[in-house]
Amino acid sequence: MALTGLFLILFLVVHLAGNLQLILPDNGKSFNIYAETMASNPLIKIVSILNFGFIFLHVVYAVILTRKNKKSRPIGYAVSKASENSSWSSRSMGILGTLILIFLLIHLRGFWYELKFGEVPIASYDGVSYKDSFAIVSAAYQNVFYVILYVVSMGVLAFHLSHGFSSAFQTLGINHKKYTPFIKKLGLAFAIIVPALFALIPIVMFIQGS
Repeated sequence: MALTGLFLILFLVVHLAGNLQLILPDNGKSFNIYAETMASNPLIKIVSILNFGFIFLHVVYAVILTRKNKKSRPIGYAVSKASENSSWSSRSMGILGTLILIFLLIHLRGFWYELKFGEVPIASYDGVSYKDSFAIVSAAYQNVFYVILYVVSMGVLAFHLSHGFSSAFQTLGINHKKYTPFIKKLGLAFAIIVPALFALIPIVMFIQGS
């Protein structure tokens, strides 16, 4: 769980860096060139396959660990003060993860599947033709319901990361009184900033297209 989680965290950073090009004031040129370059890079193709694999493993291990936890204590504590001993996000990782998985499936159907198997318009820059991936994304973000879904899902992701980031390091044994407070603060900052920037993209594109 920790290793797959950290890989997916790293992927989020790379994915965000690419997606932020969507809001550059160049009518999608930077994003289209970036998307075409990434799609034609053999190394990126391998990383993409690994990413799907790690998502699958992350889900599988989550189910396995949840079942093990339930089997280890089939009868709950007589007195439980969960809110005093743990955060809401740590107690709700299963629900949060499920919601993120549902959003991810919707997201892949609307973008990855469409770009791979749908009819994608062509854009030309300096005599070179590119798939107009920007047009597909822009059209999706003119749907106010999808924008709301995206923003809410990023809020869910923020709660998931707020616990998952620091717990991944703890699981790997990187837990020291000198470094743990910094890791927790870094994890909280990451959990706020990264989802917020992801959520900003559809909001800006919706406003620009209105």
